[in-house]
Amino acid sequence: MKAVETEVRNKAKELLEKGEVDLFIGYGKATIPLKSRPIFIAKDSAEEGPDDLVWDSFCSNNLAAYLQKYFENQPNRRKKRETPYPKIGMMAKGCDMRSVVALVKENQVIRENMVILGLPCTGMIDRRKVLEALEGQEVTEYRETEKGLEVTTRDGKSHSFDREEYLQPACKECRFPVPEGTDFMMPGDGRKPGDGGYARIKEFEQKSSDEKWEYFKTEMSKCIRCNACRQACPTCWCKECFADHTDLKWIGVGTDLSDTMIFQIIRIFHQAGRCVECDACYNACPMGIDLRTYTKKIVKDTQELFDFIPDFNTESTPPLSTFSEQDTDGFITDPEEH
Repeated sequence: MKAVETEVRNKAKELLEKGEVDLFIGYGKATIPLKSRPIFIAKDSAEEGPDDLVWDSFCSNNLAAYLQKYFENQPNRRKKRETPYPKIGMMAKGCDMRSVVALVKENQVIRENMVILGLPCTGMIDRRKVLEALEGQEVTEYRETEKGLEVTTRDGKSHSFDREEYLQPACKECRFPVPEGTDFMMPGDGRKPGDGGYARIKEFEQKSSDEKWEYFKTEMSKCIRCNACRQACPTCWCKECFADHTDLKWIGVGTDLSDTMIFQIIRIFHQAGRCVECDACYNACPMGIDLRTYTKKIVKDTQELFDFIPDFNTESTPPLSTFSEQDTDGFITDPEEH
């Protein structure tokens, strides 16, 4: 990945120095081991800032989540503004780019004001899995190898982890590891496309309604309503979430189980035809709640019912933006089938 990292740094520096972008969004080293973090580099930092960019197996954040605020009031962009919208450069994996396309379709970002560096993705290592395997031992150093990861713990011992075994589930299942429609494609090969992970969802669908409901209640009982899932999701962009309304208040702000379940049910349903399966919500959750089963279920249903999946096609129209008299009403007439 070092060759790609060098290419990204050089390109970001070029874009900033030439004034082709006002801000570059990428990844940098985090302050704790086994993590990389989003970083924002402005034009006045063009000389040294890009040297902080990294590309490794821990760049799991979906950077599209940070775009919408730079294009606020975008639906009215035809009106003359006192200041123009900024030019934004960013690094993008397949999932990031799919989110960018979704935001473009929803008039939340302006594609013409973006310069995107595409990154063929070989998958991100699951930090949680590594830490669980270490059984609480503190990591002091780590380095990536051809086979995976080598970690040194506080006691001086070295531990090796096979890359494929410790990949995030979303990466193993990813159908779009190589982004399309970017402005520049960085060198390298992405991993082989996955199967979408529908097999485990089909297994979940075999459970009875009572079993599904009990599992959902058990998972939601862990929720502390920190809203990390909402903040990490690129397509949770509402300026005021329904859960925060005080006029026509829908739910409480506490952790009452019914409020928590309603919050998650509505948030997940809002992802129909929009979720890119990046697992940003799950990765951000401090309680490790299984949100993946439900987001993946909504992706599967949307594909089966409407033959739609959010990809790199900027011309297709998401189901939530369309209406047809031929749309299925089976979820009403035959609820047990859904």
